[in-house]
Amino acid sequence: MTTPRETVLVDQYTDGVLDPAKPMLGPVQDGGHIVANTAPGCWGPMLTPCLRGGHEVTTPVAVEGAEVGDAIAIVIRDITVTSMATASGTDVAMAGRFDGDPFVAPRCPECGTLNPETKLVGTGCGAIQCAHCGAETTPFTIGNGYTIAFDENREVGVTLPEAAAEEIARDAKRYAAMPANSVQNSVLTLAQHDLVGMMARLRPFMGQLGTTPSIPFPDSHNAGDFGQFLIGAPHDLAITEEQLAHRTDGHMDIDAVRAGAILICPVKVPGGGIYMGDMHALQGDGEIAGHTCDVSGTVTLQVHVLKGLGIDGPVLFPVAEDLPFLAKPFTARERAKALALAQSYGLDAIEETAPISVVGTGADLNAATDNGLERAAALLDISVAEVKNRATINGGIEIGRHPGVVQVTCLVPIEKLAACGLLRFAESQYGPLG
Repeated sequence: MTTPRETVLVDQYTDGVLDPAKPMLGPVQDGGHIVANTAPGCWGPMLTPCLRGGHEVTTPVAVEGAEVGDAIAIVIRDITVTSMATASGTDVAMAGRFDGDPFVAPRCPECGTLNPETKLVGTGCGAIQCAHCGAETTPFTIGNGYTIAFDENREVGVTLPEAAAEEIARDAKRYAAMPANSVQNSVLTLAQHDLVGMMARLRPFMGQLGTTPSIPFPDSHNAGDFGQFLIGAPHDLAITEEQLAHRTDGHMDIDAVRAGAILICPVKVPGGGIYMGDMHALQGDGEIAGHTCDVSGTVTLQVHVLKGLGIDGPVLFPVAEDLPFLAKPFTARERAKALALAQSYGLDAIEETAPISVVGTGADLNAATDNGLERAAALLDISVAEVKNRATINGGIEIGRHPGVVQVTCLVPIEKLAACGLLRFAESQYGPLG
C-alpha cells in the first residue's frame, strides 16, 4: 500500500473522461496538500478532438481515509495565473464533425476517424487539421471572439488587434504557458480579434474543482446541466437519466470558487479523487457567453476528510467579500439593534447564524434552483419551504453558469451547521459567530 504523502504534486491530465476505474495519484494525507499545474479549460480541449470531455483536467488524487458517504473539505490556499494571454468567445458547433455531442465525440468529416489526432498548419480557424487526412476537423469554431493579453502581475487584461493576435498565435504555447504534459491545441492559435481595446480586471477561480463521479463522465459534463447531453447519447459515454445521480458537480464555473474559499465535496468513490482544471482568469456571473478567459496556472489546496457527511453535491463557504449583502454575518452593532427590537416585542433572544452556500445543478436554472433548495434542506434537516424563506430574507439565489448551476446562499442557525459538522468551517471563514 502506498504511504500517504503530506504533499502531492500534480502535472498529469486525463483524456477528458473522469473514470473511477482508472488509477488515482497519491494518496494525500488527510490534512495534507495538493499542488497542481493546471492546463487551460474549455477552448483548447474543444479544439482538440482526441480529448473526449471538452476539458483537460488533472488526474484525480486519492485522499487518505475518504470512503463512499464521506465528504472532503477543500481549502483553496492559492490560485495563480501563469498564462500571458488567452483567447475566447461564443461557440458554434460545426455540423458533420461530431456524433451527437461535439465535446465528447468529434469525428473527422473526411476520413471518419472518431476522436482523431490533429496537427497544426499555420494559424487561424483552419490551422487545426486531422493528422490522418489533413481535413479541418475541429468540432467547434468561435462566433465572436477575442485575444486578451495580461499585465506582468496578472491584474488587468486588454483585448488585442489582429496583428498582435497573429503574433501571439505563432507562439501560442509559450503565451499560454501550456504545461508540458498537456496535449491540447491552444485557442491562441485562432488569432481571434473581434473585440479590440477592451480592458478587464482579473480575479482567477477554478471552473472545475471536485471529486470523481461513481461512473465514467466526460469532465465538462460532470454537472446537472451539461450532463443532460449524455442521456441517451449516440456514443459510448451515454447514460440514463437515473445515472445522472452519479455526478459530483465538479464542473461549476462558480466565480466564488477562488483563493480563500472552502469547498465541501461529496465522496462517491473510494479515495474521493480530487481533480481540478478550467482555471478562469475572470468571469461575470452566469458565464453567459458560454466561455471565458481559460488559462494555465498553479493551484494549492488543503484537504480534510469529513466522515459520514453524505452530501449529494458541493457546499461552499465563500470568502466574505463574495457573499450577497443580505447573507453577510451581522455586525455587533446590528445584532444589538435587532436584540433591542426583539425585546421590545417580548422576545428574549435572536438567532445566531452563519452563511452557507449550497450548489444546485439541473437542466435549466429552475431545475438547478430546486436541486439546490432540496440539497440545502437535506443538509440542514429543515424543510424546503424554510430554505426558501431564509434565502429570500438572508441570502439569494446566485447564478454560477447559465443554463443550470446556482448557489443557494443564506444565513442559517449555527446549531444546524454544528449538527452536520460544518460550523468549524464557517467560523474559520467568518470569525467568531453569534
